[in-house]
Amino acid sequence: MYQVNFSEQSMKELNQLDITKQMEIAEIISSITKEQLAHPNEALRSFHRDNTVYYRVRANDFRIYFELIDDQLFAHYILHKNTLADFIFRTKLPVKEEFLAEQEDSFWKYLDSLK
Repeated sequence: MYQVNFSEQSMKELNQLDITKQMEIAEIISSITKEQLAHPNEALRSFHRDNTVYYRVRANDFRIYFELIDDQLFAHYILHKNTLADFIFRTKLPVKEEFLAEQEDSFWKYLDSLK
């Protein structure tokens, strides 16, 4: 088991959920093992973005994006599945950090931000 740290965006998202969902998400990410990170599967994926290895774990209706830093997991983002923010981050499209942190749902505002 790893120690898990959460970004501001992750904590904000967690705090909006009821306690049961918070516990489910915390259980899923805190129970990740070195073996799982070494051999990702359908529920846990890894990918490279900006020279960083990110992992994505499914947690019911949410996707947790994290990286392994100094033998600790750092949860950068908790995004609702099938949202524009989840799609953009997963497919490595160019994105500003503010977009993911704000959970912006407007596709047109996203396109304007790339200018």
